[in-house]
Amino acid sequence: MRKIDPKNLDKNVFSAIGDQWMLITAGTPDHCNTMTASWGGLGVIWNAPSATCYIRPQRYTKEFVDREEYFTLSFLGEEHRKALQLCGSRSGREVDKVKECGFTVRAAECGAPYFEEAELVLVCRKRFVQPMDPDNIPRDVKDRFYAEKDYHVMYIGEITEVFVK
Repeated sequence: MRKIDPKNLDKNVFSAIGDQWMLITAGTPDHCNTMTASWGGLGVIWNAPSATCYIRPQRYTKEFVDREEYFTLSFLGEEHRKALQLCGSRSGREVDKVKECGFTVRAAECGAPYFEEAELVLVCRKRFVQPMDPDNIPRDVKDRFYAEKDYHVMYIGEITEVFVK
């Protein structure tokens, strides 16, 4: 993988996040957890390239993201669709997803884990964490996505490194 400036990223983020999906990963290269996500975004906040992602409170990966200063977002090709499905449907409390998927863990300069198999990796320094306020979510959205009242927590990360294949 080669490192590029975030401003040179030319990926369609709507397709990459919503259709291709991404893995949110945190921890250390020796002990990390990952989960599949299809909600998020890229943009600029506080004059810095940034990524947002959303994690439900019961997800095991949330414990890792909350504990660490950095997390990564990895985008993999279609040949990894089954692995992405596994990472979105099984808990790291029950199975070693990295081992099960055959992923090779690498470390960014900051020590954050990511996967060598990725086509694109965004290394993010956690800058903001905010639970979603159910009072500010429209009724139709709550009915559709929050029957269990397990409202996401939003994370904003400053993109500190970008790796592409």
